[in-house]
Amino acid sequence: MQIRENISLKNYNSFGIDIQAKYFCAFQNVANLEEVLKNRKIQNNQTLLVLGGGSNILFTKDFNGAVLKNDIKGIEVVKEDEDSVYVKAGGGENWHSFVMHCIEEGYAGVENLSLIPGNVGASPMQNIGAYGVEIKDVFYELEAFHIRDKYLRTFSAEDCAFGYRESVFKSRYKNQFVICTVTFRLNRLPHYNTSYGAIQQELDRLGVTELSIKAISQAVVNIRSSKLPDPKTIGNAGSFFKNPQIGVQQFEELKQKFPSVVGFPVGADSIKVAAGWMIEQCGWKGYRNGDAGCYEKQALVLVNYGNATGKEILELSEQIIQSVNKKFGILLEREVNII
Repeated sequence: MQIRENISLKNYNSFGIDIQAKYFCAFQNVANLEEVLKNRKIQNNQTLLVLGGGSNILFTKDFNGAVLKNDIKGIEVVKEDEDSVYVKAGGGENWHSFVMHCIEEGYAGVENLSLIPGNVGASPMQNIGAYGVEIKDVFYELEAFHIRDKYLRTFSAEDCAFGYRESVFKSRYKNQFVICTVTFRLNRLPHYNTSYGAIQQELDRLGVTELSIKAISQAVVNIRSSKLPDPKTIGNAGSFFKNPQIGVQQFEELKQKFPSVVGFPVGADSIKVAAGWMIEQCGWKGYRNGDAGCYEKQALVLVNYGNATGKEILELSEQIIQSVNKKFGILLEREVNII
């Protein structure tokens, strides 16, 4: 197994930031991973980063450590029952390709998550979500390898402690495990979710008269494509900020000052406020300074138009956070991991 030195990560992160890693190695299975972790070069490095699709990360400087690229592949049905199909996928599988595979096989549940960038392994870590669906809604279990103690552990949904773009892998177990495989419980009979965003309008535009998971996926792909830049063309990591959740009373007070504020109920006690709307109200949408900018079609997305540095994009995000806090009294939180 080859451990390469001083490797550019420009092609391994969706922002296209050109920084170098001291060591770089890809692994294709658990045995590979265990072998890499036993290598003296890797063991002597205190700094270790496991990289998937590189779609939720912003590098601000060279990485003076070891980057391990998760290339574990494979998709298989591991069990079935009357209502569900349990599909296991390698952490290195491309997420959208996995969704398309499920749709072709007629497995329902992930169609609303079409075209989300990144790999399968990152999906439970981030509890990715879109258009009314989150990973926790279809998650069954995952297998993760403990970096220090070298053992494979199975995590249930309860073990993962899913929250809004959160899991134990971003808090309690941060940088301790490598997610190797994820198993999803998908439905034989679909439960269509078309109420969120503009899905129904897009289905109407497409002339869809009979709902299907394929039609919903196509509607989501069309909507996302119209709002979000392709990372192959313009460097980005999708939504850079989380939509903040505030109390109902705070939201009502906000609505008195800003009647057009956009919010969505989360349970009975809180409201999720649209961060993109607030950023746009502060005048950032379409802003550009050099090659760092705020995308013209979606204010939640920060972009690299070519040669922006990670520090420049991070600085722009800080300016946006301060601006929104000053105007609305709400502190935005970054969704992207800063390295």
